[in-house]
Amino acid sequence: MLLSIIVPVYNMAGEDKLKHCLDSLLAQTAEDFEIIAVDDASTDASPQILQEYEARLAKEHPGRFRTILCAENHRQGGARNRGLAVAKGEWIGFVDSDDFVDPQMYEKLLRKAEETGADVVGCDYSLVTEYGFTPGQVVENNTPEQTGLLDTEKHKKWILRSGSMVVKIYKRELLSRNHLTFPEGIFYEDNCASPLWSMYFTHFERVPEPLYYYLTVADSTTHHVSWEKCCDRVKAGERLLSEYRERKLPEAYQEEVMFRFSELAYITTLFSYMYSGKHRKPGNTAYLRKMILAEYPELPENPYFQKLVPAEDRKLVKMHLKSNLLFFVYYVVLFAYRGLVKKVRK
Repeated sequence: MLLSIIVPVYNMAGEDKLKHCLDSLLAQTAEDFEIIAVDDASTDASPQILQEYEARLAKEHPGRFRTILCAENHRQGGARNRGLAVAKGEWIGFVDSDDFVDPQMYEKLLRKAEETGADVVGCDYSLVTEYGFTPGQVVENNTPEQTGLLDTEKHKKWILRSGSMVVKIYKRELLSRNHLTFPEGIFYEDNCASPLWSMYFTHFERVPEPLYYYLTVADSTTHHVSWEKCCDRVKAGERLLSEYRERKLPEAYQEEVMFRFSELAYITTLFSYMYSGKHRKPGNTAYLRKMILAEYPELPENPYFQKLVPAEDRKLVKMHLKSNLLFFVYYVVLFAYRGLVKKVRK
């Protein structure tokens, strides 16, 4: 088997999202691949849809489509892990069940892998609001500076900006040899897995085309900010840091790992929580402050804090590190003022 495509599924029956995804995978021009659809204890008709596909394809293409039904919800990372455990392909790909892919995506990625000897190959993606293969906003996923044989400097670039996991294929032997899996039971599992996995890559290549279609809709789970999800982002960051330490990965990457941890578990979490404007509580931001001061009080001295964090955000972070209450009041007043000015200008 050349390729295994793992699709975690949770309540995607509505508006034919799941069918659009699966149909785009079955239309692939690549040869010798399997689709492993893992239903993560859906409460809608998703399991029935998957079983219908499996039954139909068992006659047309034996082994092409496999369904795994989970009795309990393990979140996306857990569903992906269950697919990885049974995958037979030399290469592994991941697709989210509300997205879809170009018919030639995997053929082009596999061809690039064969031509170059890379152990990971990726492409760009397109943001769209409806099903169809007309590209929307094209997003470059990874850069030319991250391609080729990966030395220490390129690995550092990967840790800082690993890019999306669903637009890549991975050599299965690379994953199994290094025991690379996803955190389970939390959101943002890929935010931990992507930079961690990248430290084991040896050669990356890319196809500079938007072959993956990322469907952006108002009710997407990624667009809702809650304190529970903020806590999951903290857990993802802490998992990245603990894995880096437990695996005794190169100390040369420490500044990059510490910044990536801080960005994920603290900076992004803090601002997404405050920007959401929903039921904000000073106690929650105090928790984030306590966490980062305990783990990495040197954050403002990290060189990437200066390079990658916008000036206003740096100012607010430093304020928060000094006083949670001052930061909270200042932020609420500042953005209330900006919202008022915006309304007046309209």
